[in-house]
Order: sequence, then C-alpha cells, then structure tokens
Amino acid sequence: MKSGFFLMSGLMVGPTLFSFSSADDTPAFTLKPIGRSLTLNDYYIWCSSPIWGEDGKVHLFYSRWKKEKGMSGWIRGSEIAHAVADRPDAPFADQGVVLSPREGYWDSTTCHNPLIQHVGDTYYLFYMGNSNGKTDTKRIGIATAKSLDGPWERPDSPALMPGEEGTWDDHCTTNPAFVKGNDGKYWLFYKSWNTAEYQNQSGAVRGNRKYGLAKADHPQGPYTKVSDNPVIDFSGRPNNAQLEDAFVWKEGDVYYMIARDMGFYNHEYGLLLSSKDGLDWSEPRISYLDMKSYIDEPAPANHLKRFGRLERPMLLLDKMKGTPRYLFGATQGGPSDTSTTFVFEIVSYKL
Repeated sequence: MKSGFFLMSGLMVGPTLFSFSSADDTPAFTLKPIGRSLTLNDYYIWCSSPIWGEDGKVHLFYSRWKKEKGMSGWIRGSEIAHAVADRPDAPFADQGVVLSPREGYWDSTTCHNPLIQHVGDTYYLFYMGNSNGKTDTKRIGIATAKSLDGPWERPDSPALMPGEEGTWDDHCTTNPAFVKGNDGKYWLFYKSWNTAEYQNQSGAVRGNRKYGLAKADHPQGPYTKVSDNPVIDFSGRPNNAQLEDAFVWKEGDVYYMIARDMGFYNHEYGLLLSSKDGLDWSEPRISYLDMKSYIDEPAPANHLKRFGRLERPMLLLDKMKGTPRYLFGATQGGPSDTSTTFVFEIVSYKL
C-alpha cells in the first residue's frame, strides 16, 4: 500500500470481540488500513476526532496549522476545523474553521486537541488552548453547540486549571479524554506534568507525562479533581516511560483507554489499559503497532522526524453498541510532506 487515500472495501465488516487470556506482544486491535483520508496541501493536520452525525455521515473535528510554520507550529498557531465524509472509509471534505485563536483570551495563541462528544441535545467540543505559544499556558476548554454545523459558543475561561506550584500537574492541562461514569458524573481525564522536573531535565523528552481525573455533574463543568495524585503514572518505570493522547470509552462496567506509548514499549506503538473505577488502571498492553507494520510508504522528507508512528488515536464507536469500529489518528507524511489524518478499520479486538 502506498501513500494516499485507499478505499479498501464498500462493505463494513463488524468487529469481533474476543476475551483476553494472557499478555503477549500481539496488538489488541487487528486493523485494516483505509488510508490518508484527509489531506490539505498547505497544512499540517493533527488530532482527528470523529463522530456520527444525525445526517448519517461522519463528522471530523481536527486541528491544523500552516505548512510554513513547520511541525512545531501547533503550539503557536493551530486552529480547529470541521470535515465530513459519507462513510468512515470515504475521503473527508473540509468544511472550514470552527475555532481559531482569540486575541486577549486564554486561547489566544493556539486551539488544538479537539475531542467531540454528544450528550443529550448538545455537542461538546473539548480542546486545548494557550496564550503565550508555550506549553505552560496550555488549558482545557469546552465549546458547545446544538448542531455539528455550529454556531459554537466557547467560554471566557478554561474548564480545568493546573495544580498549585510543586504539584505533579502544575504545568498545564491538555489532551482531554471524556466519558460518562457509572456514578452518573462526567469524567474528564487530562494530561499534565511538573514544571520544575520539565525545566531541570535534559534530553529529547523532558518531564514525565501523567494522567489525572476530574469529575463534574454536568458535561460543561465545573470539574473537580478526584485526587492530588495522578491516576496513571509510569514515572517509576525505566527510560522515563510515559504516555499521552488518551482516548477513553466504556464497555459494560469497564473503562478502556488507548494512548500513544512514550517509552513503555517504545515511541511508535499504541497502548491499551483498563480500569473498573477510573482510578486503578491495568498494566499497559499493545493496542496497535507502528505504521510500517500496516503500510509501505516511501522514505519521508528529512524534516519529518516522527514519521512512522500513529499519534492522537481516536475511536469511532458503533452507532448502536458503542464498541470500537474505526481507529483515526495523525501521522506524518502524505503528498505534501506534512501530516495527515489516517484511518483504520477495526476488524477485531481483544480486551
């Protein structure tokens, strides 16, 4: 398979669910690559969050920034846009910008990390904004609309603030993951790390990314952190192991999380964790492999240093069952030597 968009089949094959019996290196998800379903010549594309629309189509909320800004341009110039496809395995057509940076607000420099959710009669678009083009002002906010086509209303203030100086999460709040809990509350998982640790370390990856949990009685908040400690913490493992880009869903009474590995196995795989209560999580398993295990693409341009891994994994769940059907992610490469959305069909999976 070469780069570009490939329609593998017009037939949607439902995933088969198996019970998990023992840990091994076999990924939990068996995937069939669909391809680079959203590419834009002049942009890097990241953070592709899909949802079924009331029109029967798939709507995608994604982040993008101008190609001339380079790969690092997301931190100081990303915007969130909307795209639509007739089916999950069809090409997406851009519908334009939904959220862009607002001068004078907490999201004045960037809008990034979109996560689209539907609760009741309202759509909730979780996202991250910052105000100085750096990581230490990253904050999670929530925009709302009655229709996927907008108009979108967003708050003057973030939905979740970092912890006090010296705490594990004093640096920022970012990478939102959302699910309704068995307790009837709305759960917001977030990534953060400690500022002093981040500033005093050296190397390619400074600091240790962990996940916390906050809960609210309403999807829009206010959110209250459930603990002074993170609920997922790999800092005691070798090689500064950590994770990011979490997506959380529930099957039965169990919560599941897929995320991007940052050193537990390597920096190219996805992880899968499970929990009964959202507080105590299982040992990570491999959810998916590196991109070269699924596709064959030409060598990338020299500036694409993260080529070959799928980041920002998001699931499109079955309309009726709420079970995983398609895996969306971001990956470097594509016809413009930037980054694009990439879609996999989930043929089967083991939890």
